[in-house]
Amino acid sequence: MGALTDILKLAKSRGEELGLPYAGALTPAEAHTLWKEAPGSHLIDLRTRAERDWVGRIPDAIEIEWQSYPEGARNPHFLQQLKHQAEVGDLILFICRSGARSHQAALLATQAGFGNVYNVLEGFEGDVDARGQRGKLGGWRFAGLPWLS
Repeated sequence: MGALTDILKLAKSRGEELGLPYAGALTPAEAHTLWKEAPGSHLIDLRTRAERDWVGRIPDAIEIEWQSYPEGARNPHFLQQLKHQAEVGDLILFICRSGARSHQAALLATQAGFGNVYNVLEGFEGDVDARGQRGKLGGWRFAGLPWLS
């Protein structure tokens, strides 16, 4: 359990450095460790169904779209769907494509009373490279963590 405590402390410190109003920020590898080893933790994949179908899925992650495709409208049922999957005190890890939507979800969840939420930095695909492509600079997939095509 010491490794989990260390990861949470690091994520909290990182979050404080970034000025985040939620519990903290995790690397993909840290998020994977917490998700698999911390009792009652949830990995929430916020990407659209189209993104998951075209780019890949994280096995056993809870899938709740933050936005619809192709409209890009925010999911008006997000909090209701989150409350159906997790309790307010649960350890919740949000992941999206690059870390932007998961940041927004962490903000909203915190405002709604979820106090133990974390953003997975880099997301599933990481940042864009010099050629404008994702998947080669960070992210869940680049880190070699479990995913399905």
